[in-house]
Order: sequence, then C-alpha cells, then structure tokens
Amino acid sequence: MSKAEGLLTGFRVLDLTDEKGDFCGKVLGDFGADVIKIEPPGGSLARNIGPFYKDTPDTEKSLFWFAFNTSKRGITLDIEQLDGQEIFKALVQTAHFVIESFKPGFMESLGLGYKELEGVKPDIILTSITPFGQSGPYSDYEATDLVGLAMGGLMSILGESNRPVRISSGPQAYLQAGLQAAMASVLAHYHRQVSGEGQHVDLSMQEAVALAAPIVAETYECVKVNLSGSGPNYFTARTQPLGPLYLQYLLPCKDGHVLLQWGGGYPGNRKSTKAILNWANEEGLCRDVLDIDLATWNSMTIEQETADRMKRSLVEFLMTKTKAELFRGALERGIMMAPCNTMADILADAHLEARAFWEKVAHPELACELIYAGAPLKITANPWRIRSRAPLIGEHNSEIYEQELGISPPELELLKSHNVI
Repeated sequence: MSKAEGLLTGFRVLDLTDEKGDFCGKVLGDFGADVIKIEPPGGSLARNIGPFYKDTPDTEKSLFWFAFNTSKRGITLDIEQLDGQEIFKALVQTAHFVIESFKPGFMESLGLGYKELEGVKPDIILTSITPFGQSGPYSDYEATDLVGLAMGGLMSILGESNRPVRISSGPQAYLQAGLQAAMASVLAHYHRQVSGEGQHVDLSMQEAVALAAPIVAETYECVKVNLSGSGPNYFTARTQPLGPLYLQYLLPCKDGHVLLQWGGGYPGNRKSTKAILNWANEEGLCRDVLDIDLATWNSMTIEQETADRMKRSLVEFLMTKTKAELFRGALERGIMMAPCNTMADILADAHLEARAFWEKVAHPELACELIYAGAPLKITANPWRIRSRAPLIGEHNSEIYEQELGISPPELELLKSHNVI
C-alpha cells in the first residue's frame, strides 16, 4: 500500500444518508474508502443547510455540505422506483458497506433491507443511523440535531445555572452519530475479516449523544444530583446543606478568555494555583487572598463565598494581561492555563500549521481553494486526508453508471427522463 492510500483503500461504501449520517461517510472516505454519495434526483435536502459560500443560498454552495461530504463521489438515484432499486442492487454487488439514515422499516419496504441486501452480497455491512435506533418505543420518532442533543441529555448541561438551557452552535448530535457509526462500521468489517460474515449495525443518535456525556449519568447514579448548565463554571455536585460548588475556570483577560485551573485539592492543582498567585503577588495583586489555605482546600467543604473571592482576585490580575502573555507565563511558571482560542486564533496557530492540520481543497467550480479542518490523527503510512471536495449534484453519474455499470448513454437519458436518476 502506497503512502497515498488510506486504511480503507479498496473498499466501497454506498452512502444513502442525510445530514444525520453525512459525517460517517466522510470519515470512511477520508480514510481512503471509495464512498459513493447517492442522492435523490435534484440533490439531498442537506444541501439547503446554511451557511453558504459568500452568503449566497445555493444547493451547490452549502458549507454544511462541503464540510461533511469530502472524499466522496456523487450520483443521483431514486431508490423508490423499481428501476432505481435494480440499479442500487447492482451497486451493492460491488460494495462492502451501505450506510443509510431512513426511518426504521423504510429500506425493508423497498425490498432493500438487510436480509435482501445480504441476498445480493452475502457479506455486506449495512449501517443504519436513526434518531432512536431500529427498535424501542421511540424508534418511529423523527428528530433533528436539536432533539438528539436534548433527548441524549447533553443539552441539559449547556448554558448557565438557574437560566434556560442553551443549544450548541454546531451539529453535535449528528457528528456524534456519524463518528460512532463510522467506528461501528469498521468494527463490523473487522468481524467480517475474521468470520466472513456481514451484519446490520443499528446506530441510535440518542445513545451516541448520551455516550458523549457519561459523567452526567454517573453523577446522578452516585449522588442523585442532576448536573445542569453551569456556564463558564465547573460544577461539583454536593449534597445539602452546602449545595453545589461552582468554580469558574473560564476567565476573562485583556483580549479574550483563558482557561485557568485553580483551587486546592490535589497537588498539581495546588502547585499551579500557588504559581499564579506568586506571579500576581510580584505585581502587587491577589494579596487579598493570602489568608486562604490551599493545603486544606476541599471542594466538598469549602464555602462558595471563599471560592468567589479567589476568583474575583484572579480576574483582577488576568485582566492586566493578554492571552499570549498569560500563555507564555503559564509555560514558564508551571501554571495550568491555556488560551480560549477563537476560530481566527486557531487558523493562525503555529502548532496546527507545523502539524499540517489545515488542508486546502480545490473547488474548481468556485475558482478557489477553501481551507478545511484536516486529520485529528497521524498515521505514518495510511493517512486520513481529504481526497476531494464534496461532489456536485450527480457529478459522477456518467463515470459510475456508464463506465462501471455499463449503462449506455441512451439508457441513461431514458432513466433521467423518468426521474430515476
């Protein structure tokens, strides 16, 4: 395998998903799989999700579509028509994975369920990504990313205490579902390599979200306290009479915010806090908290007022410095502190540049290159990398239908006239 190839080079994925599963196909494609994105004639509804390139609403300019459909080829096909189903089965014969995100039972209703696909390709892996899974009382419910966040429990810990919960600005439920589906598909592939058997992977978006916030369930199980949104604070569940302790770790500075771990408790935290207090003392600040004994600090017994007094004193010092100054000081003095980067910050980050994290992807139809987030991991010989920009609507119809399936141009025109492709 050459360095240009990926871990999944040589394997084909048929991607029938909508926005709930687009990321699954992207991960598999970025790892080298030949992912064929199958959209209905006219294109996927996910193409209507903004924002759009240069704020121009257009099904070919959705940044959501761009981000989550890299490294795929694209065709159009109506699998609800008999001709479309026969073409799809022909594609299945060439494939190793099928990923879909229809309502449970929809594929079966078309004669394209796992049993039928297994008959076409005995070792096929079918991965179904749905809001609540293939079974259970909620299985027929539909859901957006917002519903997935809410019913998966993650939304309950977003926002600030004693205020309504907040939503995430990014599609976290869709991303969690897609990432877990990609991992599950590869694990099913490993099983196939060992046993020769395919299988049906049932992925619930609600369960993927719940998995992403395990401390929420564990806290309730252990101390019967519901964690809730605490804004920039770290929430420590405590029973009455003290009640919960809020320690604000995301703190303002001269040009933004930093994440500062402070307080007593374990040795590393205590050492870091002493270091920043010493720094502040050198500049005549934070002297009003010298009476607080970090050696006896216990998050289960300390009073909220004492913690708030420490926070106010630290903020007074932090507001005299920029993020860059604080970061340099943290490295020099052994302080557990890091800048809270904006998107502008990370695009200019020297470390990410040195790691070649950002990738420039050509968009010939836009006459430009766009910068994409690249691989979060490095594999020496078989890298995760973006192999192409997201496909245009039906961009590879001729390539796949004519060159690979042997459908003649007149047949394609007939299929197109009947809205099959």
